[in-house]
Amino acid sequence: MILATVRMSIPAKKREEALKILGLTAAECRVWPGCLSSRIYEDVQEHSVLMLEERWSSQEDLERHLRSDEYYKVLLVMEMAVEQPEIRFDTISGSTGIETVEKARISVRR
Repeated sequence: MILATVRMSIPAKKREEALKILGLTAAECRVWPGCLSSRIYEDVQEHSVLMLEERWSSQEDLERHLRSDEYYKVLLVMEMAVEQPEIRFDTISGSTGIETVEKARISVRR
């Protein structure tokens, strides 16, 4: 799985437009083959910061998306940013859930 994130600081006057574009793009992305999720987050501490997070099942699916017209819209939003956006592509080979918390908590009680 590949986790793609774009974190960007958008000026207040462009925020509504950026959210609209990213919202439509995320909705379109969710129906693409290989898209596991697509979400937009707003930073509650840094009000100008928006983050687009996408999860892809394969590198090929991600690359197809990066070449798409939908992703071009994301690039246009990045151009609105007041500073260089932070872009990351992380490959994840596995993940766990609550069982990791439970295991750690049991270790503390012993």
